Amino acid sequence: MRTPAVTVTVLGGPTVLLEVAGVRLLTDPTFDPPGTRYPLPGGALTKRRGPALPAAALGAVDAVLLSHDQHPDNLDRAGRALLADAPAVLTTPAAAGRLGGAVGLPPGAHAEVAGRVTVTATPAAHGPGPLGAALGEVTGFLIRPCAPAPAAGPITAQPPAVWVSGDTVDPATAAEVAAGGPVGLAVLHAGAAQLAPFGPATLSFTAEQAVRAARLLGDCPVVVVHDDGWSHFTEGPADVTAAFARHGLAHRLLTPTPGRPVTVAPAG
Repeated sequence: MRTPAVTVTVLGGPTVLLEVAGVRLLTDPTFDPPGTRYPLPGGALTKRRGPALPAAALGAVDAVLLSHDQHPDNLDRAGRALLADAPAVLTTPAAAGRLGGAVGLPPGAHAEVAGRVTVTATPAAHGPGPLGAALGEVTGFLIRPCAPAPAAGPITAQPPAVWVSGDTVDPATAAEVAAGGPVGLAVLHAGAAQLAPFGPATLSFTAEQAVRAARLLGDCPVVVVHDDGWSHFTEGPADVTAAFARHGLAHRLLTPTPGRPVTVAPAG
């Protein structure tokens, strides 16, 4: 069974508009202007590039998929204001407790959106070992169209899903995701983020880790996001492109022009 085509609009940072089975899902909304600075203990984050489209240009969405709320590069001030108008916000249990009105999904839990897709939380580690725990809960999302009820007999196959990794440094999660059913498209957060208080540790996928995750997922196309436009990224799109080419996976890497919808026929 094949899933219908997915429309992907990359907006900048981790923010992507996904249209899956007619359901419009917005990931990690960040719509503040470039130059915005966010003080943090031991330093600050600076946004270097604004969104490709303003939030007002997106139209209605069915749900926001928020990987975490505690870092402004995943939920900035304008993005936080947008949550009030979203019909549903799916996020971590900790973020749901802070935000109020959101649905908190621990890893493996799921929620249905608009009766047409099921969104399942997937594990994420926002840094190696204890550092990841110290940085707070983060989640990825597996979005699978609801399979139609069969006229007779059991359902024999699942429609391919879209996986959004969230900020994580654990490529092995991709194997767990793929083991649960076919993945037709992956949206991976990269950038090899670093913050001075944590030394050389990276807090999101390096380009090499993104390649490793892509291999574990099978043959699906991959869109890499959250690797440009912020002061704390140590790798960018050129590093990702080079890594995928170096490992013979250039044909799987999609690089949509920010702000322009791209329709993808998912693998599977």
